[in-house]
Amino acid sequence: MKALRYIIPGTVVVFGLLFSAASGLAKPEFTKKEKKGCVTCHVKTGSKELNDTGKHYKEKKTLEGAPAK
Repeated sequence: MKALRYIIPGTVVVFGLLFSAASGLAKPEFTKKEKKGCVTCHVKTGSKELNDTGKHYKEKKTLEGAPAK
């Protein structure tokens, strides 16, 4: 039973890290250039739908002057 004190929280931490890492994925060239994650330009992680910032970036190729979130 003492092992459960460490196994359950450890499992929660591992899954939390896995899911939070996925939110940082976008096209490598854009993330390297802008140092931002997917949700900066997309409505949600894994979605191809762009928000206003993403539409601005698609047109201007920069985040400078992009609408605030």
